[in-house]
Amino acid sequence: MHKDDEPDSVSAALAAQLRTALSAAGGWLPFDRFMALVLYTPGLGYYANGSRKFGWMPSSGSDFVTAPELSPLFARALARQVAQALEASGTDELWEFGAGSGALAEQLLQALGDRVRRYTIVDLSGALRQRQQERLAAFGQRVQWADTLPTALRGVVVGNEVLDAMPVTLLHWTGEHWLERGVVAQGDGFAWSDRSTALRPPVDGPFLPGTVTEVHRQAEAFITTLAEHLQQGAAFFMDYGFPEDEYYHPQRTGGTLMCHRAHQADTDPLVDLGLKDITAHVNFTGIALAGQAAGLDVLGYTSQGRFLINCGLAELLQGADVRTASAAHKLIAEHEMGELFKVIGFAKGCRFDAIGFAAGDRSHRL
Repeated sequence: MHKDDEPDSVSAALAAQLRTALSAAGGWLPFDRFMALVLYTPGLGYYANGSRKFGWMPSSGSDFVTAPELSPLFARALARQVAQALEASGTDELWEFGAGSGALAEQLLQALGDRVRRYTIVDLSGALRQRQQERLAAFGQRVQWADTLPTALRGVVVGNEVLDAMPVTLLHWTGEHWLERGVVAQGDGFAWSDRSTALRPPVDGPFLPGTVTEVHRQAEAFITTLAEHLQQGAAFFMDYGFPEDEYYHPQRTGGTLMCHRAHQADTDPLVDLGLKDITAHVNFTGIALAGQAAGLDVLGYTSQGRFLINCGLAELLQGADVRTASAAHKLIAEHEMGELFKVIGFAKGCRFDAIGFAAGDRSHRL
């Protein structure tokens, strides 16, 4: 097969599988099921095929950049928070969900050294797992991969841009009724189709007629499951999102669903299947409540910029060259990643004042 034909082939094969799934489901798939298939179908889904995802510029063939690829100082600052949590919990294991290129794992292991006895990665993507194994080979058996959580987990958990990639349910407000938005086959492609539902957003509104928004049942279920397995330790998640009152603001009539390809964003997940990322911003209030209900303590919630500064990013920048400083500045600048991205921390079986939330904690906003 000619290399230029590969994207079209992947998209066509994925579309065929979606049509099979639609037929088995009676001709209609809820969007969360559609999103899961588009992102994670083995060998074809966006995160399961061989295309490059992460990189600085479109010329690299990548679709977007994440904080660890942007600057190693992200991991070095985060490592200070992780080290405190390991010490407070008396543990020596680190778990990462959705490890992407393996950059964060590599950088955390370098920063933390012997403080981490075992680093375990949980990633649904076989293609990404292979790249992670190649990148992290130098760390030998200290790095492991797992498909499921152990019955009892003791250690520190991290997840950078993992919650936003979890499938979401789409709801449409007609002005009188809530409908669940799903997908049907139409001609050679796919189209939206709404059905009646008992599902509701977690707030009463008001919502303007025509509003489309998301609810995060899978992300919240993930936090619940993590809480059930975590016996002693802490967890930190970094992602873009809002507290509930901002997420479901009446003016946010189009929701937050977004696609990313070649460092460009669009709002149509029904085309270019398997060739672009599909994400939604995180409702951090729902994440916090799910954790609390399952027995986790909320350590704090703040912007990524404030979290990294609390963890000593300014000190790490001292003596940095211009390029390193410029890249790291994007991590904390309000108009870049500093404000849109947030950090939430949880703990169980241990109590400590997390340094990442020492100043600027916004837990009261959740």
